Amino acid sequence: MALQAGIVGLPNVGKSTLFNALTAAGAESANYPFCTIEPNTGVVPVHDARLAQLQSVIETQKVIPTSVEIVDIAGLVRGASKGEGLGNQFLGNIRGVDAVLHVVRCFADDDVVHVEGSVDPLRDMETIEIELVLADLESAQRRLDRFTKNSKSGDKEASFHRDVAAKLVEMFAEGTPARLGDWSEEEWLSVVEAQLITSKPVLYVCNVDEAGLDKEDALVALVRERALVENSGCVVICGQVEAEISELDTEDKAEFLADLGLAEPGLHRLARATYSLLGLKTYFTAGPKEIRAWTYRDGWLAPQCAGVIHTDFERGFIRAEVFSIGDLLEHGSEAALKTVGKLRVEGKAYAVQDGDVMHFRFNV
Repeated sequence: MALQAGIVGLPNVGKSTLFNALTAAGAESANYPFCTIEPNTGVVPVHDARLAQLQSVIETQKVIPTSVEIVDIAGLVRGASKGEGLGNQFLGNIRGVDAVLHVVRCFADDDVVHVEGSVDPLRDMETIEIELVLADLESAQRRLDRFTKNSKSGDKEASFHRDVAAKLVEMFAEGTPARLGDWSEEEWLSVVEAQLITSKPVLYVCNVDEAGLDKEDALVALVRERALVENSGCVVICGQVEAEISELDTEDKAEFLADLGLAEPGLHRLARATYSLLGLKTYFTAGPKEIRAWTYRDGWLAPQCAGVIHTDFERGFIRAEVFSIGDLLEHGSEAALKTVGKLRVEGKAYAVQDGDVMHFRFNV
């Protein structure tokens, strides 16, 4: 679906280490600011236990998970909104993503330079947010000027956008990001149209050291509390450990995770949280050639979901045969599902549910 989440944060908080572990794309990682100059992009699989459940019943040649697209963006510093560091480039790159993964350093290490001289996650979060708000303030002011001019002719739509822009300017002047405003549905559409950085959903990624995986420390607690107030997400990972895990083969990886007392790599949780942050859901197709997870937006109807596979499926949609993985596991086969009436036939008005297994009927 070409939706992207951008990894952002101050320099040397672990962004590129995390990106390398996520994507194995080889983005350069070094102990100095601005080692990531061009945004690196990678496609990250979203591990889903339901694929294995389907495979336990339906024999298939291959299993294909869904994925999310991650962009590693150059580190931002204080003054970026005025062009400091790589500010202009950073702000241009972050405007192009759909959601923000804000990496926050929650570990102390004298060997890893901190651009601000000390570890303080709340200060670091404020630094990033202030720069983004200031950048959005300039955009909102330009939008306000334009719609103020257009509204003088009595244009009601221009007057509406003018009022929303005026509210944005006031919020940004107080340091409040767009996503935290009290908006009606119609107002929010105007905000989205403005393509503001601070209107994007945010997931805070606390980068801890290995000791931080055993027990949540005070620094992580501060980030989690801030995320809760904002109604944002929060995930705790150890970038260095994840980088080591990503280089191991399957057997060694399982042993390493067991030694750490982890059920799965933290990156699996991060990928799923990113997927959810983007407002994405999953349905499945299953057969002898492949079992596959497909991405769709929450609220989509069956024809739209069919179109994810091929546009012909949407144009010629007739119906969808649908069943749940739970029913499949209980009854043991698709044939048994038909016998007991658990294979449903749904039409064009069906809102697809997360986890549906679907077979589409269509005219070419």
